[in-house]
This record gives sequence, C-alpha cells and structure tokens, in this order.
Amino acid sequence: MAALRKFFQSSRPLKPSPAAMTVSYVLLGLWTFFVLFPIYWLFVTAFKLPVDVNTGPKYVMYVDFQPSTHAWRELLIESGNLVTRPYRNTVIVGLSSAVLALTLGAMASYALTRFSYRPKPGLIATFILCVVLAIVAINVDVPWQLAVGAAIGIFLLIALTIGRRFKGTMSNDDIAFWLISQRMLPPVAVIVPIYILFQQFSLLNTYYALIITYTAVNLPLAIWFMRDYFKSIPLELEESAFIDGASRYQVLYKVVLPLSTPGLVATFLIVLIFAWNEYTLGLFLSGADTQTLPVLVVAQNATRGPQWWNISVLVLLMIAPVFVLAIVLERYIARGILIGAVKG
Repeated sequence: MAALRKFFQSSRPLKPSPAAMTVSYVLLGLWTFFVLFPIYWLFVTAFKLPVDVNTGPKYVMYVDFQPSTHAWRELLIESGNLVTRPYRNTVIVGLSSAVLALTLGAMASYALTRFSYRPKPGLIATFILCVVLAIVAINVDVPWQLAVGAAIGIFLLIALTIGRRFKGTMSNDDIAFWLISQRMLPPVAVIVPIYILFQQFSLLNTYYALIITYTAVNLPLAIWFMRDYFKSIPLELEESAFIDGASRYQVLYKVVLPLSTPGLVATFLIVLIFAWNEYTLGLFLSGADTQTLPVLVVAQNATRGPQWWNISVLVLLMIAPVFVLAIVLERYIARGILIGAVKG
C-alpha cells in the first residue's frame, strides 16, 4: 500500500506524481503516433508497386511487401520534366511571394505599431466607389488614363469638401482586424474576379499572376504576426537611436529588424508554407508552364483512380524542403513564436 500511495503522490508541490507522469507519457506517445503515422504511411506507400497498394494494407517493408522504386523512376526519370517543372515553379512562386509578403508586412506592421492612424470609414467607402467607377468606365471603352484620372479627381473633390464632415474614425486595431479578416474569405469566393482581372491583363499562366495573388492573400498574416512581435520590442531602444541622430528608416533597418530576426524567420516560414501548399489559386491561375506541385498532386487522381504511389512520392518531395528548413531554423522559430506571443 505504501508503494501504491507513493506512486500516486507527488514528492514536491511542483513535481507531478509518478502516476501523472506515466499518463502524460502515454498520451504524448499516442499523440506522436497519430501525428507521425501519416508520414510513415506516405513513405512506405512511395516504395510500393501498384499491386501492393491495391491488394490491401501492407505496413512493413521486407515483411509485408518488397520495396520498389517504380514510382520514383516513373516520375523523376521516365516522365521527363513532369515533376521538375512544377517543382521549379513552386520554389519560384513560393519563395518570391513569401519574401515579398514578409517585406511589405514588416513595414506595414511597424507603421501600425509605431504610428497612429485615424482613417474615416466614409472616405474609405468613397475611395472604393471611385475604384469601381473607374473599372466600369474602362469596361465601357473609356480610355483608362481618362477613367483613372477622373476617379482620382472625384475622390479628391469629395475628400476635400464633404469628406471633412464624415463622422467616425478607425483605430490601428480596427485596421489590423480588417486586414486579418480578409483571411476569413475563402479563395473560391474571389477566384472568378481575380481570374477575369488577370485575363484582361493577359497575365494568366505567368509567374506574375501567381506571385501577386499569393502575396496579397498571405500579406495579412505577415502583418498580423509581425505586429505582435514589434509590440514586444521596447520603445526605449528606438528613442535611444533617435537621440543619437538616427532617422526613422535607420531605426527600422538597423535596430528594429535585427532585433526582430526570430519573428521574421517564423513569419517567413508560416507564409512560405501557405504559399507552398496553395491549391485553389494555383489551379485557376496557372497553366502547363506555371503549374505548381499541389495542382500536380491532385492531377494524379486519373481516370483509373488515385495513383497513391505517385501521390506519395510527390507529397514527400513537397514536404521535404519545408521540413528541412523548419529544422534548420528551429531555434529562430521557437523564439519568434514565444516572444511574439507575450503581451504586456
């Protein structure tokens, strides 16, 4: 009984009992199994022949089945550039959009953290209305220079006259929430106007369309994450730099950004993952020359049914670079997430 009582009792107030430790390790082990088993299943399926996949679940190499590189040879050697071209496209679009979103997001989040903005909702609505009028005018064959000039003139006229009487203002928190709320809108809800926009500019099946769209979609995330991180940097450091004669831009690039390296790295990796895995936008905006890996993976669901061996190979090739990058940058990611989450 004494041994059983000792098993369920803690020796110190802040130390869990042996029973609690056992339960914790069991639960963590089960969670680890559920998290890692899909990756293990991808790995073993990538080395199966079609007959091994279709004849039932086979779990262990050299026991349930003999591994084969059939799927790897088919995709990487026999198919020519079927995989290399989408892989190159994914790297170019993913890295370019992530860097661009991080650059714009860092500057915007710094501005939202250090400056106070009070835009009026009435002026914002007026600006949107002028943009819509310009688009309608261009669609009815009005020269775009005239349409844009007229829209700017109307907006300035309203802003300098009755715009001064508009009631209500938005705070920085309102602006930040409005930005992150754009992520609540599913891509399928806006893909048709985006498609038509790039079609009118003859940018479909180009890197420009994908990079611009991915950047716009992931920019709110970059702003939101970096805004929380910049709030954790003491203002006294910037004030000291100002006293030494530094300008606002010198403070940003020589003081704030170097101190924000963990947050920048963590935000970059998160944005890169979203861009790397984007499917819906890539499906509508890309073509044969700019097809990305997520589109290629889904394309393996051919008329003969899902080609699970090919899908497994492609998914492993997709997650490998991000997985390696996360391991290399792990210490920055941990610091960025933890410090950016501290409030007060």
